[in-house]
Amino acid sequence: MDAARLAATSPVDTAVSSIAAAIAKPARTRMLYSLMDGHARTGTELAIVGDVSPSTASVHLARLKSENLVKVFVQGRHRYYSLAGPSVARALERLSVLAGGPRRPFVPHTPEPLRAARSCYDHLAGAIAVSLHDHFVRSRWLESGRGNARTGAYVLTSAGTRAFATLGLDLDQARALRRRFAYACLDWSERRPHLGGALGAAFLALALSRMWLAREYDSRALTVTRIGHREFRTRFGLEF
Repeated sequence: MDAARLAATSPVDTAVSSIAAAIAKPARTRMLYSLMDGHARTGTELAIVGDVSPSTASVHLARLKSENLVKVFVQGRHRYYSLAGPSVARALERLSVLAGGPRRPFVPHTPEPLRAARSCYDHLAGAIAVSLHDHFVRSRWLESGRGNARTGAYVLTSAGTRAFATLGLDLDQARALRRRFAYACLDWSERRPHLGGALGAAFLALALSRMWLAREYDSRALTVTRIGHREFRTRFGLEF
């Protein structure tokens, strides 16, 4: 009878059991729910969330990754973790409904002027940059090319080529530079991507030259000008 029951167990049953076991550890549960706000976090930060040591957190995160519950974005020396996709978020949300009780949202500790808009080397960063990145992707000006999901590289679509050219960006000049053309650069304060690479640098240079943005004295902070408020609203449907 035991053999018959074992034979009757479906691969889906086994997979569900394995996923449930991965979520079942309180430290892993806290890590997963901390990522529900859509912001990526480092292993060190998730160790604090899970109230475990960094080495233990690494083991937990490896298990969550093996069950396709989280994904990893590598940027320089840092590894950032986020939920693997909306299906994971929906499942966690339903479990949260059963469990009841609200959870604390992610609150960045970055000074407000830097959080709103700043330069990230030579491209735009901050909440404004993240909103622009989302607009570019949502409008299908940028797409992740085949095999580029791991590196975060973007391919400029025909619609994007027309749109950026209409803005006045010299795309041929940006492509000629010996650097990555366009990629998702994880934002330090928002923990979501903004646009990096030669295209991101060209956009910031354009925004500064057109006086959409102004540099703050002796700071990386940038200010949206009166002209910028109008242009961002008219061209991208964004209010800042």
